[in-house]
Amino acid sequence: MKLLILSILFIDLALAQQVLPNIDLRIGGGQLDTSIRLLILLTILSLAPSILIMTTSFIRIVIVLSLLRQALGVPTVPPNQVIVSLSLFLTFFIMEPVFKEINRQALQPLINQQINDQQFFERTSEILKGFMVKNTRKESLKVFLDMANIPKEERENIKSSKDLPLSVVIPAFMVSEITTAFQIVFLLYLPFLIIDLVVASILISIGILMIPPQIISLPFKIMLFVLANGWELVVLSLVRSYQ
Repeated sequence: MKLLILSILFIDLALAQQVLPNIDLRIGGGQLDTSIRLLILLTILSLAPSILIMTTSFIRIVIVLSLLRQALGVPTVPPNQVIVSLSLFLTFFIMEPVFKEINRQALQPLINQQINDQQFFERTSEILKGFMVKNTRKESLKVFLDMANIPKEERENIKSSKDLPLSVVIPAFMVSEITTAFQIVFLLYLPFLIIDLVVASILISIGILMIPPQIISLPFKIMLFVLANGWELVVLSLVRSYQ
């Protein structure tokens, strides 16, 4: 259900209740012609994976979970399908308040014909920008604002996230998410790195040089991770990082 909501952030669900007329490119009263809506529908559905990656918490989650496998020393377990599926469901869980807000302020009024297409796009983008700006590092926003060459007068008029262009917010959000993910992974690596160093030192001290330390340390790292409820702690930290 949430995947459906995410895929239709910029489309009109009223298409399902209308009969497609002959192709007519006329636009009037702020409402797009049905044939144009159908074109937008097909385009947005094809871009849904990119929209999911660019404007939600998916980036941070999938990077942390993927590199966590490297820290444990099992780069293929859990498999990629499990990592991506868990990242998707965690994304839906984190983004649920945003989806509900879009449904309440933009989608339902559009279905009830209380607003037109342009107002739907504006309300949806404002809600998404609010989420992205809230979770974007100020340094990243400043860098992309500088690269965008926005005139000084326009920058002074930027008072809230509504005034920021999407061309600045989206790349700044993505870069910020990658940076934050690597910071989290660095902290996760430390206890496993200590175990590797201890095991390697013990093997060298007793003269066992033919056995790779990773083979001996792997069971200890898995045991430590399981006893500490590692998966629950990692997921809890990821969810709380957006609250």
